[in-house]
Amino acid sequence: MTLELPFQRIPVIGERFWTMSLLFSMQALRALVMCLDFSVIKTYQGNTEKDAWDVRGRVTTKGTKQLAFRKGAAVFIVNERPNSPNFGIDGTSTISSTDSTCLYDVLPQYAVDTACNVCFEVEDVERAFRFLGKQGCVFLVPPTEVCDDKGLVTYSVVKSIVGNVHHTLIDKTKYDGCFLPGFQEVGNLMNDGIPTDKNTESCPISHFDHITYACPRLFTPKVVSWYERNFGFHRFFIESNEDVDEGYVVNQDGIGLRLTAMEYLKASETGTHLMFSDKKEPDCKFVIAESLPEHGSNQIETFLEQHRGPGIQHVGLYTEDIVSSAQTMAQAGVHFFCPPPAYYTGVAKQKEIEGAGHEPQVLSRNGILLDTDLRQTDLTCQATDTQSKRYLLQVFTKPIFREDTFFLELIERRGASGFGEGNIRALWKSVQVYMETERVVTQAENP
Repeated sequence: MTLELPFQRIPVIGERFWTMSLLFSMQALRALVMCLDFSVIKTYQGNTEKDAWDVRGRVTTKGTKQLAFRKGAAVFIVNERPNSPNFGIDGTSTISSTDSTCLYDVLPQYAVDTACNVCFEVEDVERAFRFLGKQGCVFLVPPTEVCDDKGLVTYSVVKSIVGNVHHTLIDKTKYDGCFLPGFQEVGNLMNDGIPTDKNTESCPISHFDHITYACPRLFTPKVVSWYERNFGFHRFFIESNEDVDEGYVVNQDGIGLRLTAMEYLKASETGTHLMFSDKKEPDCKFVIAESLPEHGSNQIETFLEQHRGPGIQHVGLYTEDIVSSAQTMAQAGVHFFCPPPAYYTGVAKQKEIEGAGHEPQVLSRNGILLDTDLRQTDLTCQATDTQSKRYLLQVFTKPIFREDTFFLELIERRGASGFGEGNIRALWKSVQVYMETERVVTQAENP
């Protein structure tokens, strides 16, 4: 099927390898705008001098607004959620969408605000469609061509095994435009015809680092198997002695959490072949989080309850300077989780932070966690040479939706490839404190 412009709703595909599509109410949209320091509200008002993100395009169709934002190679597609009361217990709409035109995605209908689509660039959409169809995958949109005077793109949309998450598969090798067919450039983005990034020095976010799913207990093996079989992903071991079947498990101090990571390998002989514009070995990781039994209420179970099923819990955004990025976002009104004060005052942690060349007071003021990669390649240097240390820094926003579901992570990697396993306890406790506080406030407001 080939469609020619003009047409209706258009999302964006990023230059790296994935684009994140989110389904928001307008209230949540404002929260995300504030959180990521791109101001769609200012864009509507014609004032974008302080925007840190590019507004790449906008479309309004049949009462639904869609906006695309970009920072480096990270692209967010923001869709206004329809105000429909007709949702099932799993959060999906009971209204038929056959009368709606929706390109590059499916009609955005879900009961709560959600992140729901991770886009992959593929070498051949038709071939991927045939392969995945034989594998038993469910396609929400068959291969479809969209074109304008700049060329042609082909896409399809496949449902994943995780809740309401789906994947747009797209081939844009035959397209020479700055984005995708149908985009209406926002005028302030162009400087003599050249797209510009604003505030890149104060908020140097460059790309998506990883995506984390929250899933029910014992569901992880099915997710891993689905991505291995269909997309050629492979297990990525968070800890060197991690059990291949159990994953990385934290089961002490009131914490019950299982993390399992996987990554896409370019040399994989199975699954759909993904495509990368820089031709470098991709750094594409998914993390699956599930709670362990007999640990009471926790953030994973809260996500599953309030999101009405499994889905994308958070997105890790890579930054070259986490202190500057966190400060810029905090000045814009973003609220971050604060680790317990004892995290920074312990002698061992202070030594670890200072050994990596950072000041505990600076990290504490911004709620930033530091974790040294224990899998050092040169153990003789790790105690004296900060350049030989491999570590990462991370900070987490509080949930940006009305529900305690989706949040963002900033992560700065200095040679470390894990996910801050040494910080899990501090983060878990800070989130639990936040959730308990929210619960008390809610009870007080609704006696």
